[in-house]
Amino acid sequence: MHDAWYKTSSMKGPLFYAKILLFGEYGIIKNSKGLAIPYNAAKGALKIDEHPSAKALDSNKKLAKYATYLEQLQHDQPQQFSFEIDRLKEDINKGLYFDSSIPEGYGIGSSGALVAAIYSNYATDKITVLENLTREKLLELKKLFGTMESFFHGTSSGLDPLNSYLSLPILIQAENQVASTAIPSQNINGKGAVFLLDSGMVGETAPMIQIFFEKMKKEGFRTMLVNKFIKHTDACVDDFISGNFNSLFKHLKELSGVVLKNFKPMIPSQFHEVWQKGIETNDYYLKLCGSGGGGYILGFTEDLEKAKKSLKGHQIEVVYTF
Repeated sequence: MHDAWYKTSSMKGPLFYAKILLFGEYGIIKNSKGLAIPYNAAKGALKIDEHPSAKALDSNKKLAKYATYLEQLQHDQPQQFSFEIDRLKEDINKGLYFDSSIPEGYGIGSSGALVAAIYSNYATDKITVLENLTREKLLELKKLFGTMESFFHGTSSGLDPLNSYLSLPILIQAENQVASTAIPSQNINGKGAVFLLDSGMVGETAPMIQIFFEKMKKEGFRTMLVNKFIKHTDACVDDFISGNFNSLFKHLKELSGVVLKNFKPMIPSQFHEVWQKGIETNDYYLKLCGSGGGGYILGFTEDLEKAKKSLKGHQIEVVYTF
């Protein structure tokens, strides 16, 4: 399948997958639980092509700017950051680019996969996936990745690159408690599903986070965040991991309603009614995927066929079945 492709390009490293934050968007900023899973249908790898496309040339330009940022990081914090900068720059001069099928601005970690690929290929003294990943090592990686990724959208928890790098489901219990986790194995014949709904527009992370911090200045919003949003998010994480799907859907319905009421700017306006319809019919429940504002919207349903009928005319991609 890849014969022709091998002749024209040289592969620089392994594939890194997209991620889906099932639960915890915005909440993890304020210490809620979170659960992220790899999304293997979208992925990227570093490559050099003999005949680069326009997209490859654009990616190459961005990588050149990123290399300058990493060089500065290494200069400012040599204890934390150590890269083979000269080799990276050399490869960039040869046309290195990130060949990715992960859509940018869609909330599934396009910059996270790139950061993981750069770290994997060019960091020295790196923490590898094969060693015993203690809590300390995971936190160190998360922090390191957060700084590496902040080049792309201002602030980063480091969770996206961590997920992409490890390619394992990751559970956040609190800010300083991160662990890889097992999730119930998929039931291929199950009626229930987690799916992605394409909003058809790109979302920008930084402005959405700015809106969130503006809202955080209001006491009412802060109270809602703890008493409702984080409460239901934490319950969803516990239910999903333990496979308690009956309870999960009760909390999802609540969570979906809380988001519609309090995070309206993060939901593209043409989806407000679709969102409400899910809550009223119980055919599906929608929630934000990443920071929102566009990109994908995350959906959960107990009956995929029913949800598909209800969402006729919308593009759905199934991520997980149970």
